Amino acid sequence: MRKSIPAHAVLLAIYPILFLYARNVDFAVPSEALGPVALAAGLSIILLISLSLVLRDRDKAGLVVSLLAILFFSYGHLSDTLAGFSFTVGQVSLGADALLLPLWGLLLGLGVYSILKMRRQLHIVTNVLNIVAVCLVLFSLTAIVSYGVRTRARLPQSTAESTDAGPVESADVDTARDIYYIILDAYASSESLEEVWGYDNQEFVDHLSERGFYVVPDAKSNYPLTFLSLASSLNMRYINYLADELGAQSTDRSQPYQMTQESEVVRFLRSRGYKFAHFQSGWGSTGRNPYADRDIKCGNVSEFTEVLVRTTILRPLANRFISHDRREVVLCTFETLPEVQQTMDGPLFVFAHILVPHPPFLFGPDGEPIGGDPGLRSRDWSQYYLGQLEFVTEKVELLVDELLAEAETPPIIILQADHGTKSIREEDEPNHRILRERLGILNAYYLPDDGEELLYETITPVNTFRLVFNAYFDTNYDLLEDRVYFCKLKRPYDIIDVTDVLLGD
Repeated sequence: MRKSIPAHAVLLAIYPILFLYARNVDFAVPSEALGPVALAAGLSIILLISLSLVLRDRDKAGLVVSLLAILFFSYGHLSDTLAGFSFTVGQVSLGADALLLPLWGLLLGLGVYSILKMRRQLHIVTNVLNIVAVCLVLFSLTAIVSYGVRTRARLPQSTAESTDAGPVESADVDTARDIYYIILDAYASSESLEEVWGYDNQEFVDHLSERGFYVVPDAKSNYPLTFLSLASSLNMRYINYLADELGAQSTDRSQPYQMTQESEVVRFLRSRGYKFAHFQSGWGSTGRNPYADRDIKCGNVSEFTEVLVRTTILRPLANRFISHDRREVVLCTFETLPEVQQTMDGPLFVFAHILVPHPPFLFGPDGEPIGGDPGLRSRDWSQYYLGQLEFVTEKVELLVDELLAEAETPPIIILQADHGTKSIREEDEPNHRILRERLGILNAYYLPDDGEELLYETITPVNTFRLVFNAYFDTNYDLLEDRVYFCKLKRPYDIIDVTDVLLGD
């Protein structure tokens, strides 16, 4: 009888990666999945060949490799389910990993023993597993391909929409000012910090004011989600129309991601002779930017890679490495930002989305590592947010002083948060307190040569570059009415206008 080929050993090794990518296809890029897929396929093939030679039974070798793949990729999911679980042995408190690792070792040992003891012909089992594995992989590939087809069909009509820029004329590149647009993720307004956290941030506001910044009082973001907020501010318009294009139930981020990477602001500045320097954040639409003249990488672990590793049995070992890498991204960004203008010619537009003080919480108030676990997220806001905020505030103060000291021509500097904090669960109804917290942001402008005279107390990010371009490039953008909207992560395009509730305070 002709023996079957245990293709399931390879397919079940790559399926978890394809499944994760298909579930996050609007977050990640193909290259982030291709490397792990190639690695998983290569290792499974090597193991399959090696075990086939040792066991002299290809079917049994395939079953062992598939068992290894299943245990390897399922560990993190159960560990997530048991997050917060602990038990005490003597004087030592142990977490879920202390229980799961021995359990997984036991399951592996029993599984391999059972496979080796099988006496009957296993070609039928192999064929069934092959069919199941092929179906699983095809389901994921179908989702990925169909998403790509839908995205290509939609993107041109959204990205082609333009604003009322007025006539475009080339700027004098010798006198044009560098522009720094720095997003401090979830950096709350001073008013929100006082109301929600009982924290007085006036010292930071005074530091900025003394250096010529205008800090918008009780500032609000236009949207409470990063990918909507950045797509709006970088394209100088509201993006509520995406609800009509995608549907209020959609979670598809491809259009706002594309709008963030290939934005109206960058197109305008390039037409004026500017170069675009982009700092990779490691997250979503700002994780990298293929349209940048210089895409500056700090750190090595992308968000997709982090999530993938955390689903595997490598999770306990990887936590410390991932935490260290995330810290390095933040530290490297702050360190490198003042140096960019020395390494690129011409006027620059520098964009940096820095993922702090938003969780995961990695820094104490003096910059010290905390916990070593990149999983410190929403449940830990109250314990760690203020410490990370204090560290970020100190780094921003130093950064501002360096940018102002090293520039021959005073630059334009915009310090802005994408949204506020989130100390209350998203499932709770958006009452007045939640709205003020989720939408209250830092919004500060350094606009030299009287540019700050155009600023006003209720300006929101959607009007940031309309005002800046009018002040320094002689454009005639109309300022939009400042509106504030609320939505939830599970239904990002189900957008509610809360302007009268917040801006009418």
